[in-house]
Amino acid sequence: MKLKDQIGFVRQNIKKNRLRVFMTILATTMGCSFLIVLASVGFGFQKTLTDEIQKQQILTEVKVEGKQDGEESAKPITSSLIKDIEETENVKAVVTRNMIEAPAKAQLEGRTGQNFTSIVTNMKQEKKANLSLDRGKMPEKPNEIVVGYHFGKQLLTENEQKQLDAYNSNPEGNVKRPEGYKKDLLNKKVTFVYTDLNGKEKSYPFVITGVSKKPARDFMEDTNVMIGDNMLKELAPLVNPDFDYEKEITYSNVNAYASSIDQVDGLTKALKDKGYLVYSITEELESMNLFFTAFKVGLIFVGTVAVLIASIGIFNTMTMAVTERTQQIGIMKAIGAQPNMIRRLFLMESAWIGVAGSVIGVVISYGISWAANKIVPLILQSTAGGGEAAPFDMQISYIPVSLVLIAAAISIGVAILSGLRPAVKATNIDVLSALRREI
Repeated sequence: MKLKDQIGFVRQNIKKNRLRVFMTILATTMGCSFLIVLASVGFGFQKTLTDEIQKQQILTEVKVEGKQDGEESAKPITSSLIKDIEETENVKAVVTRNMIEAPAKAQLEGRTGQNFTSIVTNMKQEKKANLSLDRGKMPEKPNEIVVGYHFGKQLLTENEQKQLDAYNSNPEGNVKRPEGYKKDLLNKKVTFVYTDLNGKEKSYPFVITGVSKKPARDFMEDTNVMIGDNMLKELAPLVNPDFDYEKEITYSNVNAYASSIDQVDGLTKALKDKGYLVYSITEELESMNLFFTAFKVGLIFVGTVAVLIASIGIFNTMTMAVTERTQQIGIMKAIGAQPNMIRRLFLMESAWIGVAGSVIGVVISYGISWAANKIVPLILQSTAGGGEAAPFDMQISYIPVSLVLIAAAISIGVAILSGLRPAVKATNIDVLSALRREI
């Protein structure tokens, strides 16, 4: 019997028992859907956390917190160690930053701004590290700076300052928050007035050449001001009178950057071998992936139990099919059909049930996943405070192609195994007994 004839034979037998086969496929569909949807929750949470980490950090960035020196406690990163970090393999740039935590205000076109953070950094290294700008360019002169995306919101007139105070005292009232400076900040001259520890004020004029990229999250505000390290000699004594520019400088923040994401792991290990205390996104993702791998394996195992329960239906369906076709099998054997072909016919039938159940199960799973991602965040947002609460930007369910392939392989494999025993039973049917039953 040719393969085409075998497929036609299987199709003919399935049509004879449509309702029973339909119910068996339905059970397989439910088992496959349960497996995929359950495991997709684990994939969804992992994807949400991974995306969140990647949005908050630059993928090629390795934070250097200090250096272990023998059995002594870790030492902060100083200027003498920077060259050693720069010479490490796979390092593209080393950005050193210091925060000037002194009271300060900015003045621009009759407006005054406060509550911003002054960061003294190496602009050349920031440029090599590909600092993202929304508009403008990186500073090239000593008096040029880069401001945060929301810096203009901090620049208020006296009336707007009163309006802001009224808004802060009663955010739910009729007074709206002022929008601040709405004109383009590029090439504008701004004066920063710092107050040192003795209460004396010092003014520094700057020109804005760039505006940083908008933060990844809508609720985040970037009001930082990035100033070239040539100003460190002037600004550092405001918060540390003992600061000596000629001596070794200690940095509050040091980041090493790799040329590509593939080199981050190697760079992290190289710095660790030198005794540096480092942190990179690859380390966090590795530990998180290990946890979620175990979590997803557990969910897939639970889902597989549902598929095994569905296999009981397949076994019963195929056993009844063998019993009902005993005479038919006897006739086939009498006219020369080989046991392998008879076994193959029943395995094809059970496999067809597994394939049909898997295909329908995958389609239903994607529908459930889509609905879960739409409805569950709305429910959580409503529970957390309705429309005024921040929207839940999370993916409850995510179905990668690998999960579909795993679930389909499990469902079809279990279906074939469920039909194996009835198929073997069919090959052992005695021809004479089957023909006598026919008579």
